[in-house]
Amino acid sequence: MSEPGRLLAFLIGIIAFAALNAAYLVWVERKGAGHFQRRIGPKEVGPYGLLQPIADGIKLMTKQLIVPEGADAVLFKMAPIMVMVPAIVSFVTIPFAEGLQARNINIGLLMIFAFASVAVLGILIGGWGSRNKYGVISAARVVSQNIAYEVPMLLTVITVVMITRTFDLNAIVNQQMGGFWHWNVFRLTASPLMPVAFLIFFVCMLAETNRAPFDMAEAESELIAGAFTEYSGMGFGVFFMGEYANIVIGACVATILFLGGWDCPLGFLPGVHWFLIKMYLIIFTVVWVRWTFVRTQFYNLLNLSWKILIPISMFNLILTSALLKVF
Repeated sequence: MSEPGRLLAFLIGIIAFAALNAAYLVWVERKGAGHFQRRIGPKEVGPYGLLQPIADGIKLMTKQLIVPEGADAVLFKMAPIMVMVPAIVSFVTIPFAEGLQARNINIGLLMIFAFASVAVLGILIGGWGSRNKYGVISAARVVSQNIAYEVPMLLTVITVVMITRTFDLNAIVNQQMGGFWHWNVFRLTASPLMPVAFLIFFVCMLAETNRAPFDMAEAESELIAGAFTEYSGMGFGVFFMGEYANIVIGACVATILFLGGWDCPLGFLPGVHWFLIKMYLIIFTVVWVRWTFVRTQFYNLLNLSWKILIPISMFNLILTSALLKVF
């Protein structure tokens, strides 16, 4: 296949993969909430409610996107696109297996974090452009939350980059081949705090994707629907597709940085299967956390980052650099 045809095939596959995950992770979320809290969850539309996401998508597509009076129409319509498109672009450089990657970029890790910052701007513009007081409060919260949790996340990522000496996602995975004891999360010789670094990355991923107990962008109990309050139809739907696509991106990056990517500890399945198993286990944990813990207060949310996660991640960075220098 020619290079343009290959890129087109990957683009169609990435969009389909993101759309299916966005649709059926909602089903997993609702079913998981039901089982965790001794409820039923969706069960009427299709067997076990499996057709419920399709019904919800059709319902959203038939609704009109109404621009509120006094809102900035350009910003209001642009915001959902700014949340969804960066997530789709980030999938381009994700290696799901050896050779299963749309485009290998030698600074792929840096590219993912660059596009992740654009998604936050989309939520900010959506809340500001809707001219809704709840949306503006939510947008301000999202920005402060994003600034607070990007710092420990990037410090943790820099620690991994120091160990692997590359931003190339393929190279990071290849250095972890040979069994789970080679995975970065277990590389205690590089830093004794690598399991703690993985935990910090996971907590920051929850905050960066606005997941409970850090879902300050919505905060239904106090801000109605936060930055999405004025959105209807597919405007609302695209925001949620972007949220779940970003969760998948975060799980993919965690799998690549800490869990060996497509490395097969048992060897009887193809690499892409192991990658997806690890990725979906992380996503299941994200759902589990949401329906187990209550939402934290906003000040406690910021204190967790500035007073606990940032000092620990900074100490881990200094410790790792010292160990690399000595040994």
